Amino acid sequence: MPEPKRNPVFRIVASALAVLKRSGRPGAASRPDTRVWTAQLLKQLEWRRFEELCAAYLELAGYSTRIVQSATHVGVDLHLCKAGADSASILAQCKAWNAYRVGIEPVRKLRAAMAAAKIGEGLLLTSGRFTQEAVAHAGKQNIQLVDGAALLARFAALPPEQALELLVFATQGDYMTPTCPACSLKMVERKSTGQGRTYWGCRNYPRCKHTVAALMTP
Repeated sequence: MPEPKRNPVFRIVASALAVLKRSGRPGAASRPDTRVWTAQLLKQLEWRRFEELCAAYLELAGYSTRIVQSATHVGVDLHLCKAGADSASILAQCKAWNAYRVGIEPVRKLRAAMAAAKIGEGLLLTSGRFTQEAVAHAGKQNIQLVDGAALLARFAALPPEQALELLVFATQGDYMTPTCPACSLKMVERKSTGQGRTYWGCRNYPRCKHTVAALMTP
């Protein structure tokens, strides 16, 4: 297992508040309002930014967070240590929103990752919703599920300045274009030659063939 990399503390400086003032650049009208946390904004975050947001929130919630590349899904595992503890007691994974509810498979993968890491408690966060099957299975595996509505409620319960810090952090720069999980580059929008389906592809194609489905409006 690779050496865990400690998550950097997300410091938000006053000058970063300028990102809240959106210009009239092309495409700005289709973007969600970034002045306040909403379900629409949370769902628009690309998968890596959503993971980073969750890690930042969990640190504000009092956990020491270590990030390791996941062996069970695209993305990372968050090893959470309680204050004063040397070893992780919770393994967290993040699932960015897509057109469908998060089903049982990510719950099973998290349970497998927990077993591999010898961690007894799990936390699965999504900006969307879970299926009833996923909820039922998680309840048997000591895995807590946090959907988009619950995550927004947790942000609202933070001191206002901390909730604003998370908002500014989440919406800095290009927070909507997916990141290639292999190359860590922003992907480019493409269309399939057969059906004309829109998707995101890696800039390093054909050397890298990673793709991400285009965001669908619920």
